[in-house]
Amino acid sequence: MARTTAQGMGVGVFQILTDCSIGDPAIVAKQAEAQGFASYWVPEHAAIPEGSCDEYPGKAAGDEPPDYLFQMPDPFIALTRAASLTSEIRLGTGIALVPERNPILTAKEIASVDHYSRGRVIYGIGAGWNEPECTLMGGDFEHRWGQTKDYILAMKALWTGEYAEYHGKYVDFPRIVCRPSPVQKPHPPVMLGSIGSPRVYKRVAQWGDGWLPFSIDPQEIADGKAEIDKHAKALGRDPATIDVTVFAPDGLFRTAAELRELAASGASNVVLWLQGQNEDEIGEELATLAAAVFA
Repeated sequence: MARTTAQGMGVGVFQILTDCSIGDPAIVAKQAEAQGFASYWVPEHAAIPEGSCDEYPGKAAGDEPPDYLFQMPDPFIALTRAASLTSEIRLGTGIALVPERNPILTAKEIASVDHYSRGRVIYGIGAGWNEPECTLMGGDFEHRWGQTKDYILAMKALWTGEYAEYHGKYVDFPRIVCRPSPVQKPHPPVMLGSIGSPRVYKRVAQWGDGWLPFSIDPQEIADGKAEIDKHAKALGRDPATIDVTVFAPDGLFRTAAELRELAASGASNVVLWLQGQNEDEIGEELATLAAAVFA
């Protein structure tokens, strides 16, 4: 059963997967579930054009891009494997690159994982930062968030009706059947992954189910949540229905004091980045983390 911090926050873990292996997702997710972690998350990069990672968010001048950017397996296959040895832990994409995928096929894949996991998928999404990758995979990089919104609205239509049709700028289809339907109703939560900005806050309130900020600053979280709440109220939405799950950078929010400050910002969950390089190391790390964050 998932445990919470003293402040009532759920705690998840994020694992960088590579084809050089940093632990089987099924085994790591099972270990995390046994320690009481609420969610297990994996990232996505489909295909990286040569030289396109010479500049990326957070890269210092002269640094080489991390190898894992070039080695990630498909997130939905990884989460399906994680589902196979677990029964309760939530399964999240952190993040899936929406403009780089066919939305009808993606809707089917997510619904399928939700079906076989008995309703445990969290769809953490983004629009991407790598322009050559986005373009290669069919994205409109300059307007990628507009494309992302179009795709998400189309997917929600597919998830919530026996027959669905959608007519948008980037996706257009007649009445079709796309099964299975997800177990979660009306659909798996769609969490918008992004740093804070006025546009992000409006997007979350308008068509997201939650905000997935990558942040080190609890005050930024508090300010962003206040803006989301304001926009939600203006739209007639209950702000309490909009989740805030903080994606923690390497090594942060691992002490009781840090978690108290984060909870005070209005965050309902936090996801911690695992540092272990194999299953044994990750198992020890999970036990150490559980002792610290659930104390």
